[in-house]
Parts: sequence; C-alpha cells; structure tokens
Amino acid sequence: MNRLRENIKTIIFGTNTKAGKLFDEILIVSITLSILTVLLDSVTIYREQYGDILNLAEWIFTILFTIEYLLRIYCVRLPSSYVFSFFGVVDLLSVIPTYISVLLPGAQALSVIRILRVLRIFRVLKLFQYIIEAKHLKTALISSKRKIYI
Repeated sequence: MNRLRENIKTIIFGTNTKAGKLFDEILIVSITLSILTVLLDSVTIYREQYGDILNLAEWIFTILFTIEYLLRIYCVRLPSSYVFSFFGVVDLLSVIPTYISVLLPGAQALSVIRILRVLRIFRVLKLFQYIIEAKHLKTALISSKRKIYI
C-alpha cells in the first residue's frame, strides 16, 4: 500500500520524472480544455447549439479533477495539509459547483467558480513562486522610489 502511495506521489508531485512531466502535460491540457468548456458554455448561442456536448465535457473534467484531488489527498503524509492549503481549496472549489448543480436546481450561477481551474495551471507551471517574488520586488521598488528617482 505504501509503495502505491509513493508511486502516485512521484507521478503527481514529481515534476522531474517522465511520468510526472507527462502527468503535468495532461493536466495542463485538461485544465485548458475545461476552461474553454466553461467559457463556451457561458455564451448563449454555443450553449443552445452544443449544450449536451459541453455538459458531458464538464462532467468528464469534473470527474477527472475529482479523482486527481482525491489522489493528492491519498498520497500526502498529512491529508489536512493539502486539503486546507491554497491549492487544495482551489481544487475543491473548482469541482464542487458541478456537483452542487445536480443537488440544487438553479445553482448554475455557481458554475462561474469553475474558472478557478486556471489557478491550477500556476501550480503545474510553478508560477506561484514568481507571484510572491514579484510582490517582494514591488515592495522593494516602492520603498526605494526616492533613491531610484535621485
């Protein structure tokens, strides 16, 4: 059981392995296609013409992202550390609206939350660290603006 857990962890979190890189590439394509699905579904003419296909695609992406979310929880040492992390919350919020729309008719307004999936790309591409560094740079530039001006 521990071997399986370690293998899953290596694939999901191991960006330096072939399997990890492939997983990240598949994840990026899936996220991009799911965002495209959400955007197309928000345009009335496309929803009227392709609503069934878009709905099916949304369910496929939701199920895939749910499986990924559960696997991330399964393979980390402290599941609560992932569940309550920034990306854990984003991952959960990106799948929940689809399930809620089944339980509560009229909850389709929550579907706009699915666009949070775009934030998942930041994790895959490791861009989140640069956002924090950019904030530090901005703060340093603002605090030094007088010296820079002189």
